[in-house]
Amino acid sequence: MVHRLGKLLIMIYTMPLVKTPARLLFLLAAFFSLTIARAQDQKDSSFQQMIEAKSFIFKAQSVLPLRGSTRQLTSEYDLKLLGDSVVSYLPYFGRAYSAPMNPNEGGIQFTSTDFNYSVKKKKKGWDVTILPKDTKDVRELFLSISTGGYASLRVISNNRDAISYNGIVEKVR
Repeated sequence: MVHRLGKLLIMIYTMPLVKTPARLLFLLAAFFSLTIARAQDQKDSSFQQMIEAKSFIFKAQSVLPLRGSTRQLTSEYDLKLLGDSVVSYLPYFGRAYSAPMNPNEGGIQFTSTDFNYSVKKKKKGWDVTILPKDTKDVRELFLSISTGGYASLRVISNNRDAISYNGIVEKVR
């Protein structure tokens, strides 16, 4: 690849119109900007396909409770969309207005197979709204995804304060 690029540069520089280094730099900048734009378009279309197929994983890296400061997460927590189901394994920090009946039900952990899913395309990303119908506590999930794969997730619950997460979106493996 580097060898081909070197030959291309020599060929461009020896052309009669390209005799000054400034012209060469201009041509190189144009070439690389087109290459980067093409790669970004391919990345955008792969994210678009993942989002439309409801097949991606949001990996949480930090959490922002309604009352408190941002905490960096050191363990793996995620929200998986697997086409016909939503699987949440997220921590919770904040005020709960009713205690869970089972002490092992900490955090925001659920699997939903009955949910509404809507996507709104933005200028630089997507807004995804998930409304689970078969969970006791979680009412709404709002996921804002950038074209670079960074995302923020806001969870609205019936019996807890709202909470937000920041992280990345990846393909399901």
